[in-house]
Amino acid sequence: MRWLIKSATIVDPNSPLHGKKRDILIENGKISDIKSKISDKKAKEISFPNLHVSPGWVDTRAHFADPGEEYKEGLQNGLDAAAAGGFTHVVSMPDTTPVVDSKGQLEYLLRRSDGHATRLCPAGALSQGSKGKQLAELYDMHCSGAVMFTDGHSTKRTELMRRALEYTKTFGGVVASLPYDEDLSEKGNMHEGVTSTMNGLKAIPTMAETIRIMRDIELLRYTGGRLHFMLVSSAEGVNLIKRAKKEGLEVTCGVSVHHLMHTDEDLADFNSNLKVSPPFRSKTDRSALLKAVNDGTVDVICSDHRPEDVEHKKLEFPQANFGIGAIEDSFSVAMTAGVSPEQFVERTAHAGRKLIGLEAAAIQKDAEADLTLFDPSLKHEVNKDHISLAYNNPYVGQELTGKVFGVIRGEAAAIR
Repeated sequence: MRWLIKSATIVDPNSPLHGKKRDILIENGKISDIKSKISDKKAKEISFPNLHVSPGWVDTRAHFADPGEEYKEGLQNGLDAAAAGGFTHVVSMPDTTPVVDSKGQLEYLLRRSDGHATRLCPAGALSQGSKGKQLAELYDMHCSGAVMFTDGHSTKRTELMRRALEYTKTFGGVVASLPYDEDLSEKGNMHEGVTSTMNGLKAIPTMAETIRIMRDIELLRYTGGRLHFMLVSSAEGVNLIKRAKKEGLEVTCGVSVHHLMHTDEDLADFNSNLKVSPPFRSKTDRSALLKAVNDGTVDVICSDHRPEDVEHKKLEFPQANFGIGAIEDSFSVAMTAGVSPEQFVERTAHAGRKLIGLEAAAIQKDAEADLTLFDPSLKHEVNKDHISLAYNNPYVGQELTGKVFGVIRGEAAAIR
């Protein structure tokens, strides 16, 4: 297939073409030419007003509920939604039914996703069955394509985390932590603050996050290795990670687009579609997260896509499951929250690749096509006709800024 992208502004702070408007010709999955003007009658033309193009984005945390709960999403449907959201690569979480804790289960996912415009990059479970007792087959899964190891939820046992960091250090694996102390947040529903008190809801203190961050950083200091905090939600958590980085520890962290957009005050009306874990915190915390994205303390921005069906979300707030299912709108949420297109590209296309060990992507002649097409300023209303099956999209009916037109990866493409 031949594609001709017409008059697109290149967004890539690492490229000499950054900010330049160019035509891009793609043949047999590779960029064959980049010029101010290209004519090719045999190519399928891609043209949109205010079209922008960047290296393909990487989503470092998403749930597709496959296998086991495909009625919530499913792998193929989830990948279609990821492509519509502009992601050419997506890291899937292993806490499915059954848990992805062996190379056989990992290879099942890779076989089923082969050939899609969005490449699946599965995470393997840290422990057998994600039960937090015995380490899973980490090296075997690493050899089969696992890009990181996590149980998908908080790792309670300190000894298990220590052994995981020591063992993965031998082959350069990444241990991914969700810093969340369940004992300090048992049955909590939202951030501990004025809004939780006014709503009369059991709350989740910031300390539930920071205690786990401190524990895992201390373990990393002792063992060495690579540690990634998948989701950080507080100013205190950001400061702890910033200090660890200055110390020279191999630690990275991520934030969801939703935490850049919302605060606990948005839950005053008990909207269960905004119930997430970790919870939305204060305005001060949100400002600290945005600042950390800009200064590089936060390495990656992710969707944290967690699809739910109506039976698990249309409930009274305390009974509803945690999670937002809006991978298709992640870019729009980030733009509306105030993230610049350049920062979004840096935190997804570049830092995301570095985190999971992919080769750097570039928009240059003879490079493999790995591109996301978008308009960073187009305002649009989110409608109900989403590819994702997720019921829990809180943005339906809202106006957001930024629109994705599609992705091209190799010879596969998904263009709206």
